[in-house]
Amino acid sequence: MTGHEVRGTLPEGLGAAIRATAEEIAALLRGVADTSVPVPGSEWTVGQAAAHLAQANELMADTAAGRERAYGDGTPQSLAAANERALAAFEERAADPLAAMIVTHAEAYLAAVGRRTTDENTTVVTPLGPMSRAVLGSYLLTHMLGHGYDLARALGRPHMIDRTRVELSLPFLTTAMPRVTDAAATAGLTARYTIRLWGGARFGTAFTDGAVSVTPQPPTRPDCTILMALGRCDPWGAMARGRVLAWGRKPWLAPRFPRLFTAP
Repeated sequence: MTGHEVRGTLPEGLGAAIRATAEEIAALLRGVADTSVPVPGSEWTVGQAAAHLAQANELMADTAAGRERAYGDGTPQSLAAANERALAAFEERAADPLAAMIVTHAEAYLAAVGRRTTDENTTVVTPLGPMSRAVLGSYLLTHMLGHGYDLARALGRPHMIDRTRVELSLPFLTTAMPRVTDAAATAGLTARYTIRLWGGARFGTAFTDGAVSVTPQPPTRPDCTILMALGRCDPWGAMARGRVLAWGRKPWLAPRFPRLFTAP
């Protein structure tokens, strides 16, 4: 599948975005002599973050191919523990080999999906629960964008997040957010949010007495609209860094929003 779009099995542009993002992350890493540089805001070094990306891309390629692999129980806490166990068992920290693995495993995901010409919506088991292969592709892209952003900051290089890639991340975000809701934080909450990403993409998040639903379309009368600037490609990180604007009938709901989720 190298050099070609995966047609008929993924949303338009997703395959190209996965391939380009993996290549751009690899370009960041190639030639880096010291991978012990810390990643800002993280306990990981560049080498650990790159090793995690290589492992995660392989996991998602295996998942797309139908090979189930145990990786936590779906909770953010178990995923963090699984990440640490996986890193401890994987010794590679050199930049060039890890760059090659990140690209190879992204291509393996695309090849696995390309072998299935009609089952874009077939469910597979992922670290965050059941998803279609198309949503898994959005997960793969989102995960690479988040860690790619961190690597770019650590190495003082431009990041690879843009409007098109952010929009391609939304199927994963709208699928995953209900699965990482903090039940204690949302208890008794009734509120309707519109989440807008800088550039136009948007979705809705509604809480009804603590129960959450996330929809591709925002509610008709939201209590609070939150506008997030492009940056690390997840709502929790953007809110934590204050890169947001908020308005509506109840704008005071905005600061509460990031605390309603436990980021995976």
